[in-house]
Amino acid sequence: MKKLVLPCVIALITISCSPRQAKTASHPKVDSLMRVMTLEEKIGQTVLFTSDWSVTGPSMRDNYLEDIRAGRCGNLLNAYTADFTREIQRIAVEETRLGIPILFGYDVIHGFRTIFPINLGMSASWDIEAIQESARIAASEAAAAGLHWTYSPMCDISVEPRWGRISEGSGEDPYLGSLIAAAMVRGYQGDDLSADHTLLSCVKHFAAYGAPQAGRDYNTVDMSERWLREFYLPPYKAAVDAGALSVMASFNELDGIPAHANAHLMNEILREEWGFQGFVVSDYTGIMEMIHHGYAEDLADAGRLSINAGVDMDMMSSSYMDHMKELVESGKVSMETLDNAVRRILNLKAALGLFEDPYRYCNPEREKARTLTPENKAFARSFAAESMVLLKNSGVLPLRKGEVVAVTGPLAQSKDDFLGSWRGAGQVESVPVSIQEAVGEVTPLSAGASKVILVAGEPWHWTGEAASRSSIRLPEEQTQLLKKLKKEGKTVVLVLLNGRPLDLSEESELADAILEAWYPGTMGGYAVADVLFGDVNPSGKLPVTFPRNLGQVPIYYYAKNTGRPYVHPDAKYESRYLDVPNEPLYAFGHGLSYTTFDYSEIMLEGGHSQSGQGVTLSGDGTLKACVTVTNTGACEGTETVQLYIRDLVGSVTRPVKQLKGFERITLAPGESRIVEFTLDKETLSFWRQDMSWGPESGDFQIFIGGASNQVKKASFKYAL
Repeated sequence: MKKLVLPCVIALITISCSPRQAKTASHPKVDSLMRVMTLEEKIGQTVLFTSDWSVTGPSMRDNYLEDIRAGRCGNLLNAYTADFTREIQRIAVEETRLGIPILFGYDVIHGFRTIFPINLGMSASWDIEAIQESARIAASEAAAAGLHWTYSPMCDISVEPRWGRISEGSGEDPYLGSLIAAAMVRGYQGDDLSADHTLLSCVKHFAAYGAPQAGRDYNTVDMSERWLREFYLPPYKAAVDAGALSVMASFNELDGIPAHANAHLMNEILREEWGFQGFVVSDYTGIMEMIHHGYAEDLADAGRLSINAGVDMDMMSSSYMDHMKELVESGKVSMETLDNAVRRILNLKAALGLFEDPYRYCNPEREKARTLTPENKAFARSFAAESMVLLKNSGVLPLRKGEVVAVTGPLAQSKDDFLGSWRGAGQVESVPVSIQEAVGEVTPLSAGASKVILVAGEPWHWTGEAASRSSIRLPEEQTQLLKKLKKEGKTVVLVLLNGRPLDLSEESELADAILEAWYPGTMGGYAVADVLFGDVNPSGKLPVTFPRNLGQVPIYYYAKNTGRPYVHPDAKYESRYLDVPNEPLYAFGHGLSYTTFDYSEIMLEGGHSQSGQGVTLSGDGTLKACVTVTNTGACEGTETVQLYIRDLVGSVTRPVKQLKGFERITLAPGESRIVEFTLDKETLSFWRQDMSWGPESGDFQIFIGGASNQVKKASFKYAL
């Protein structure tokens, strides 16, 4: 993956080779400040409080403006608009001794004012350029409203549909997740962090927050170091490699140690191994919560553990503000440790240009000009349509314009649900229209309409943070309505608004077509209509597996074989269920089109042949895998061609498939195209038995197709 270098940051931030508590060099302005700052003023720069404009956690602080005036708080979240941030910035710059500007942060997750599909929906587009563009637009709108910093991207891989925050991530796959994480960082930060249209990106939640036991938010995470490194860490690293300069610790514990005190994560992996040079911020009251974990004795002890583990900024716990002075004076926290944390934070304020012009992001005219522009809304509409996944189609879609169609269901008239959770500053009254309004010519549900669009799913507040579910089925009344419609002989198109994989086993049997629309954002109603009536040919592919029922969870495409793999349908002593097949209802990578695509057999080129043994890839060489894809239908369509590999025998067991590449292609009816992938030793590398990274000699299989379960197969060997 290409590493993004930010020129403005490289000039400001360097790090010595000394491990663990590396001394961070500073911008000249930062050096001059550090020489005159009191201990209390230094501590203030490590404190992050929320304004009262938005509630994103369990506690608030009423006197945050007085904390800013007193130099006790150097950073603020949940404050936006050019006018409001300008006034707060004025207090920091004009009413404090040193005039250090405030760093303003906000959860700009899938848009700011113009809201795009939820992140899981974005990921279903598999369109890395469009995802980057959505982050660029979000940054432009947010920066114009006085913001400097976004708590995004969320890089948490998850195979847990009960977990509400699966909606905020990119799904189950580390390869796809890594590409998306890097793209979002590039979109937010651009190539100049001091520009007035960019945001500082914050990678979260470090680490493995997406694997909570029982799918319950904030719960314990426990996994092997090997599994952590192979499947959970790659997206975080990709974001850091792309230039992200802040990281947020996660709520969970890992291997018995809360992430907020996990020096192995923050210092050894993040800073020493990956060379991260920015600052680490806690999650909302995450430092205080170590008391409840049973890891810290009290708030002072929690602060000691966190800053010594590498957490530079305290969000909302007040631990650093209330106890850091006594911790430093007692020697429990060294002055060098505190100074390094302060330098990292001030360096980023310098990189953002805040010392040159603290008000550079506070421009009401720019805010108005950049917000919800026609261009932004047009992109939001096309991106929303691109994110939708056609799960099933019995030939009833696309609908014909002008035919009588009824629109019904509990979410048919909803506007609020389009925006999903973590909706930034998006507002329902800005643009959203319901699906019923967007479809236009509709009739009340009656015998006059033979086709019915049933809009169902989850209310938006059923997903996101603190929104775990013990069931992943639709509400029973929705399923009963579908049954009633089918009993009346209706043709039913089920449109889903939801933020997690659902158990659709019953609905999939009943509905004639199913369109997974996720929570599609500001222009979602129009985008659904575009797809239903064929103005847009659906091209989305699932970034996460949809199980047959909750009993299959966790289920994901890169599972491993057991010693008794399920092979024979009638065999008892194999790894199988008695009541359902092992296979999911809808596999990772699945997604239908209004046209069809044919794949040729795989051709391997560039390796060398050994007599009677097929193709061999050697050492540092490359092997090309090619297929010809043909549009065999009657309309233009976009297909995501997916490449998977399997290492048949390794020093540690390997998954049955791993995504290693994909390409989106658009073909006219009858058009063919050769799609080519290049494999090398990096493609085949993994964490070997001795925990070194690299490939091993042996036999491999390669799979190419339109979904993880619909592929062509070929074989080759690798020789070191």
